[in-house]
Amino acid sequence: MKHLIPEFEKLKRRYPAGFESSLVLPCLHRIQDDRGYVADEDVDGLCAWLGVPRIQVEEVLSYYTMFRRSPVGRWHVQVCRNVSCSMRGAERLIGHVCRRLGVEPGTTTADGRFTVSTVECLGSCGTAPVMVVNEAYHENMDAAKADALLEGLK
Repeated sequence: MKHLIPEFEKLKRRYPAGFESSLVLPCLHRIQDDRGYVADEDVDGLCAWLGVPRIQVEEVLSYYTMFRRSPVGRWHVQVCRNVSCSMRGAERLIGHVCRRLGVEPGTTTADGRFTVSTVECLGSCGTAPVMVVNEAYHENMDAAKADALLEGLK
């Protein structure tokens, strides 16, 4: 994280004095962009640099599902399981994807290529069920569409 401090300093200049806690979210985004996830040592460093209590950073990390606390595979497959998606078959989709890849939700394939996660809402209820692979949304998913998508990921 230390190599990101110059970027954080530049960002800090955009905020009024006393608003350091407002930097938690953008700094965490940048850390994850850099490392791929937010490690414990990143949290320690950010808390020390911002001068905020650790709980403040942990609350952000636990609230927002886009933050990861451990490495993920080359392809991070996230399937929404909130009400709209569940009503349109998300649980079947999750089961199918997990069986196809040979993993349980929250785990990574042995070759490190795929991590499957469930999330509470991807904000695309009108096109449920929704699956995100890395940052790309795939809507109105079913088993056949998931198979075609996964097959195309190399």
